[in-house]
Amino acid sequence: MTARAAPPKTRDWSLRSRAVRAILYQVLALGLIGLAVWFLAHNTMENMRVRGIQSGFDFLSGPAGFDIGEMLIPYESVDPYWKAFLVGVLNTLRVAIVGIVLTTLLGTLLGVGRFSNNAIVRGLCYGYVEMFRNIPVLLQLLVWYLILTEWLPDPGEPLNLAGLVYLSKGGLSYPVPVWGQGQAFAALGLLAGALLSWVWARKARTLFEATGQVRPVLLPSIGLLIGGAAVGWLVGGAPMDWNLPKSGEVSVEGGSSLTPEFISVLLGLTFYTASFVAEVVRAGIASVPRGQSEASGALGLGKGQQMRLVVLPQALRVIIPPMTNQYLNLTKNSSLAVAIGYPDVVSISNTAINQTGRAVECIALIMLVYLTTSLTTSGIMNWYNTRSAIKER
Repeated sequence: MTARAAPPKTRDWSLRSRAVRAILYQVLALGLIGLAVWFLAHNTMENMRVRGIQSGFDFLSGPAGFDIGEMLIPYESVDPYWKAFLVGVLNTLRVAIVGIVLTTLLGTLLGVGRFSNNAIVRGLCYGYVEMFRNIPVLLQLLVWYLILTEWLPDPGEPLNLAGLVYLSKGGLSYPVPVWGQGQAFAALGLLAGALLSWVWARKARTLFEATGQVRPVLLPSIGLLIGGAAVGWLVGGAPMDWNLPKSGEVSVEGGSSLTPEFISVLLGLTFYTASFVAEVVRAGIASVPRGQSEASGALGLGKGQQMRLVVLPQALRVIIPPMTNQYLNLTKNSSLAVAIGYPDVVSISNTAINQTGRAVECIALIMLVYLTTSLTTSGIMNWYNTRSAIKER
């Protein structure tokens, strides 16, 4: 006797189905959100029309009519507003990216220093964290700006280091190579060295996980970077042309420079955020059982190797999520740079509002910039968190 085939399952599309109700609830929620957004936008536009306030983003194509003191791309006052906003966005990203790199390095060193066997080192790291994280970041920006613009000598009499680097109220001036074919080849060689360094570090990590054999990583990586840049420089003709700064009667001329506004913002955000990053790193290291260090020590690993090869890789699963929050905080706190005159996107927007009256549009652009930057940072860190997760074997 053959078994009777089970009747085919039919999907229940009635309201008694939990799946159908879940879909309806989500559609209803999205509809309510869309209705609220439409109501706010319509009400805002109607009120602006009644009061005779112009609206729209057409002003972006008109000439800005103001100068910007610090820029990464060529800009003049006759350029359109959209280019002025682009300059502000690039200045914001400049502070955020450099600040994140410096904050990560300083915060990690401080967090690891909290576990030092030297009581002085532990005390200094603890004192740093407690001091800088309890002083408002805006106050720190103002203090750094005061130091750089009031305590340093005038630009006509700057402090100098070997006649190459000059520091004054006008900022920090330093030599830069004259860009040419040799510098381009050197940059390509540096990128090739960075790629080889990554491959070397990856293979060293794989070898350690498979056999326990430790290969040096730091010194070979530095050698590959320097060697790659040197080879590219030699292939490009070994140019020796440099644009050197020189002290003039009124200011330092030549070379490249960092303004006191940029330095103040960078130092303030870095020192402030590094105190929180240090606590994040300390908590991550403390989450790793002490037995891991003892076991690796029994295998012959030194203190530095234990921290780099055993403890920190396991601590990353605890460190990365709160570290992402600190990166986002640093990026958003860069908006405080307007208090000391740094021309970031907020400062450019304020000038545009004063000249055009398009407050809603300018504020919307600011929100879009910070939202995009934050989502990009979160996406990168989430990807890295997934890559760094400990995988069961």
